[in-house]
Amino acid sequence: MPNPDDFDYSGISQDCEKYSQYAINGSGGYGDIINGNGMLRGMEQTLVDLVTDDPAGLLLADRRMDIQIEITRRTLEAGKGKVDFVWLGEDLGTQNGQMISMDTFRKHIRLRYQKYIDVAKNYGAKVMMHSCGSSSWAFEDFIEMGIDVVDTLQPEAKDMSPEYLKKTFGDRLAFHGCISTAGLVAYGTAGETVDYCRKTLEIMMPGGGYCFAPTHALQDNSPTENVLVMYETAHKYGVY
Repeated sequence: MPNPDDFDYSGISQDCEKYSQYAINGSGGYGDIINGNGMLRGMEQTLVDLVTDDPAGLLLADRRMDIQIEITRRTLEAGKGKVDFVWLGEDLGTQNGQMISMDTFRKHIRLRYQKYIDVAKNYGAKVMMHSCGSSSWAFEDFIEMGIDVVDTLQPEAKDMSPEYLKKTFGDRLAFHGCISTAGLVAYGTAGETVDYCRKTLEIMMPGGGYCFAPTHALQDNSPTENVLVMYETAHKYGVY
């Protein structure tokens, strides 16, 4: 296993000063129990681990999480209050619904991430949580946990449309994402991309709390023209 002592934290404060015009992410890893364990034990076994309380899988999750939390703590300490947020991640949904039950989420996912979030809050950092697929079913718990921003927001997944998210959580969470990488940016015309991005902005902008962004990394099947007009639309219509 990696050792937090192996990392050099001496330049963090200087880097925060250098890039102070940007939002500074201080995460020393983003958690990711399901995917991270899945790369080591296989996705099927990892999901079985969570359902059956398998001690080997849970021990692996704890060891990985503890290392990342300690690296993050030392990073935030070295940042001397200049780190803006910590970015975490746990893919919780498919396109059609939950990947795990709420009981499993609360028993094994929430408790482990709460330690991570508490460290960030102790140093005055905001917390952004990434989750692909249908994840809004967990957002009430996210709010209770102290999560400030939700990331990715695939609008084609169940209960993830901009309208639903804004209406249900808009006064309690900030949003980062919502511009689908599997929709018009990839397959539409430039004009359709502009209309789509503008509509999303009109829904999400009122009251603030929206960061215009793709749902995930833009894919290489996205026409360059569509990518350019996507950001041009944000610059033109994404300000008051």
